[in-house]
Amino acid sequence: MIDCQKQLFSLPDDLHYLNCGYMSPLLKEVEEAGVAGMRRKRVPSNIAPADFFEDLETARRLFAQIIGTSEQSRIAIIPAASYGLATAARNLRLEAGQNVVVVSGQFPSNVYVWRRLAAAANVELRTVSAPALSEGRGQEWNAKVLKSIDRGTGLVALAQVHWTDGTLFDLASIGARAREVGAALVVDGTQSVGAMPFDVDELRPDALICAAYKWMMGPYSIGAAYFGPRFDGGCPLEETWIARTDSGDFRRLVDYQDEYRAGAVRYDVGETSNFILVPMLVASLTRVLRWGIPAIQEYCRKLTRRLVAEVADLGFGAEEERWRAHHMVGLRLPPGSDPTAVSGELARRKVSVSVRGEVLRVSPHVYNDPSDVIALHDALRGTVSS
Repeated sequence: MIDCQKQLFSLPDDLHYLNCGYMSPLLKEVEEAGVAGMRRKRVPSNIAPADFFEDLETARRLFAQIIGTSEQSRIAIIPAASYGLATAARNLRLEAGQNVVVVSGQFPSNVYVWRRLAAAANVELRTVSAPALSEGRGQEWNAKVLKSIDRGTGLVALAQVHWTDGTLFDLASIGARAREVGAALVVDGTQSVGAMPFDVDELRPDALICAAYKWMMGPYSIGAAYFGPRFDGGCPLEETWIARTDSGDFRRLVDYQDEYRAGAVRYDVGETSNFILVPMLVASLTRVLRWGIPAIQEYCRKLTRRLVAEVADLGFGAEEERWRAHHMVGLRLPPGSDPTAVSGELARRKVSVSVRGEVLRVSPHVYNDPSDVIALHDALRGTVSS
């Protein structure tokens, strides 16, 4: 168990920031790591060849721990989820007539890449529509996903939780069905990894792609990805020097090597040794592991369970607990509500959440406490009474 950790952040006292699903605030220690990285480049001669590799390997090891795998070599450092998804798309071989399964309303980065692949490979992009907003929607949606996967499916691409409202997808069952028909499973973990347990060795995705600026508490423009055996020996988006064998020997860099370093390093972004962002990522992942991901999820469960119970009397509904994440919950607006007016009232009261369609997405973290839930409840009561 952990207590409120707001002292580790620089959030204003009068701001009720329940919006980690939009972007996490920077931990003070992560900010300090970034500042130290900038200062480091004041005197470049102090940056040794080994420094291009050491923090990277630490980041790979920490991310591997977070996602429950011992295979550190399968971790690539990426600049964005779209980069990791594009890498996966480049290395998947689909045949004309097959289909790609996604769910409606996925984050655009996890749709556009598959639209392009479907058009190029002459395959069907099969979108599983969301059931009507109601309690129990998650169970019905999962059943529809499973039903949509057939012998013609070459790829299933979705998230562990839906980014608009926290609906849970049963990756164990979906992954088992995908393997049964020989389809690849590519998971966008950006809205869950770091706040919700994810076990690669148990769920067995072919690829897991994560931006770091949300639940991994990292900076913008960096992330990490796991690439399973299906992607061994693949073709990267970039031909970086650092991904090649013996790249640590700077004296011999022009002794060009066709062989890549082992594992998923070939899929790293160029200039991957970023001396500002990588230390920030190391600091953020270290802190997440220190808190413990089950403890983070349990902390958020107490906040969102209380919230869902208290706003029910105001006409706001939510998915049943079995089918929603605890760190991100979608509150269905009462009939006739004006989302713009609700947003305005929340902003006036300095309560930060996200409106996604007809859903109010509330995504707390360990810097929140019950006073933030009370502030949100009071603001929502104000929108109903007005």
